[in-house]
Amino acid sequence: MPTIISCAVTGSAPTPGKNSAVPVTPAQIAASAIDAAKAGAAIVHIHVRDPETTKPSMDPALYKETTERIRDSGTDVIINLTTGPGARYIPSAEDPGKASADSTMVKPELRVVHIEEMKPEICSLDVATMNFNQHVFLNHPDHLAIMAKRARAAGAKPELEVFDTGHIVLAKKMIADGLIDAPPYFQLCLGISYGAPATVESMMMMRDMLPDGAVWSAFGISREQFPMVAAGVLLGGNVRVGLEDNIWLEKGVMAPSNAALVEKAANIVIQLGGAVATVAEARKTLGLK
Repeated sequence: MPTIISCAVTGSAPTPGKNSAVPVTPAQIAASAIDAAKAGAAIVHIHVRDPETTKPSMDPALYKETTERIRDSGTDVIINLTTGPGARYIPSAEDPGKASADSTMVKPELRVVHIEEMKPEICSLDVATMNFNQHVFLNHPDHLAIMAKRARAAGAKPELEVFDTGHIVLAKKMIADGLIDAPPYFQLCLGISYGAPATVESMMMMRDMLPDGAVWSAFGISREQFPMVAAGVLLGGNVRVGLEDNIWLEKGVMAPSNAALVEKAANIVIQLGGAVATVAEARKTLGLK
């Protein structure tokens, strides 16, 4: 089966100051996504940023402009909009039962406003509560259920992002509860602080826990991005690269673009005897309309 390459275009980490290739404005994000698609990415995973501060944003207008720019370009790429923002909890030092001013927790309904408006083919769904650097990434099961139902109503297939084995257990419970349509689509997120490490052993263990019929992809961050591409191909999965996860093309060389990362991933797929999936093949594999 051909390997689907997904490109995570910008993310929310403070990387624009480290690599000027990280896109910030809707025009930059859309252009980078289009170039990644031309390089072989069948899916582009989109966050948006405040054009003035470069910090992550949840502004639906930014998602609208970015999505429309990609669609208006005529590029037939699968758009995957994130729903991750709005789940950062940092306890107050005075009262840990209350959120500090740096927390960004919002109601689950607000995390999918742009999904309901733009109706992408895919949206991420982080089936994970975990320590993430110095904050808690908090996704309560009830909130996930609300988001999954709203994504389904909007026609978006959830990409179940899992960062450790327990997250897969919760995702399987959601599938059993009828919240996720077949085939479920998992993204194994490896190497994130306090999650599963970016190793072949972790990937194999998590792959083996997935339900029958699941479609899966995997990625590693930073220097582990391309080793995890090779592992994903050899273990029968799909892969993700992009400036959200890694700003380097090779040791000591900054990635000049998302397209360059996709091209390198495509070369790895081909060198290992595989083939890169077209958008049409990706849609068939994922059960998209």
